[in-house]
Amino acid sequence: MKIAVVGAGSWGTTLADLLARGGNQVRIWAREQEVVESINNERVNSLFLAGCRLHEGLRACEEIDETVAEVELVVSATPSHAVREISQRVFTALNGAEPVVVSISKGLEADTLKVMTEVMGETMPGCKTVALSGPSFADEVYERHPTAVVAAGEDVAAAELTQKVFANSYFRVYSSRDPLGVQLGGALKNVIAIASGAIEGMGMGHNPSAALITRGLAEMTRLGQALGCNPMTFGGLAGMGDLILTASGPQSRNRSLGEELGKGRKLQEILAERRTVAEGVRTTEAAVSLSEQTGVELPIAQEVGNVLFRGKELRQAISDLMERELKPEHWE
Repeated sequence: MKIAVVGAGSWGTTLADLLARGGNQVRIWAREQEVVESINNERVNSLFLAGCRLHEGLRACEEIDETVAEVELVVSATPSHAVREISQRVFTALNGAEPVVVSISKGLEADTLKVMTEVMGETMPGCKTVALSGPSFADEVYERHPTAVVAAGEDVAAAELTQKVFANSYFRVYSSRDPLGVQLGGALKNVIAIASGAIEGMGMGHNPSAALITRGLAEMTRLGQALGCNPMTFGGLAGMGDLILTASGPQSRNRSLGEELGKGRKLQEILAERRTVAEGVRTTEAAVSLSEQTGVELPIAQEVGNVLFRGKELRQAISDLMERELKPEHWE
């Protein structure tokens, strides 16, 4: 297939390489000129996937028009806060063509609280959208470690096409008809991962981590059910699977940010040192807004927001979570 990958971060680059190795004609758009030159001239993405040699057939482009010309499938790999702007530019460049669009961005739009396929439904009318999500660190996929993810779309044919295009001997793709649930899981687990990292940074043990991950999954599921998602989605790859990986894996940007918070550092100081995005910071605000909008309690997300944006001390936030009104484990 002719495929365009829009966004050349570590995950976009890794999947572009995977698709090129699968025999597809792949072009990747990068905002940074140095990334374009690095991929085309040196066969590496020196900024976001350093040290990983890329397939010879992968070509990087500076212009979106060139990237998406005559493609059959577009992979949207930009950070969630940029998806609306970039997808509008892609739609204009497509000039009436309607390829399948696969979103690999994990987050919620801050103003509208929409998931990425909902945003692209507005900016790219006529294009069938699919969300690809699940527990998948880019470096491990590049190293061919066995990985399983899920492709979710309301259009069954588009989801199954995505399965076939991405799947290979080390990258297994399941399908789902619950794109909202899959994307909520992929977004909200980043909030829990920040809290998990904070526990690690404070030097606490395994007990609080296990409790946090379990109750975080309960929050994600409650909110998803209230929004009409299939609760089973949150027990799958895009829910429990991605939550476990992101909350416990050392490569997780959100967990590492939480670790720094747990060591007493301030959010702005941490963010100033980072080139890559920790999506959980923006998603925390969106999650709290969704909680208020739906009336669904998200106590962990609320306390993460209090720590990130309202100056609350971590130990006080933990204390307030532990001393909440006693309830059954399973509650509405």
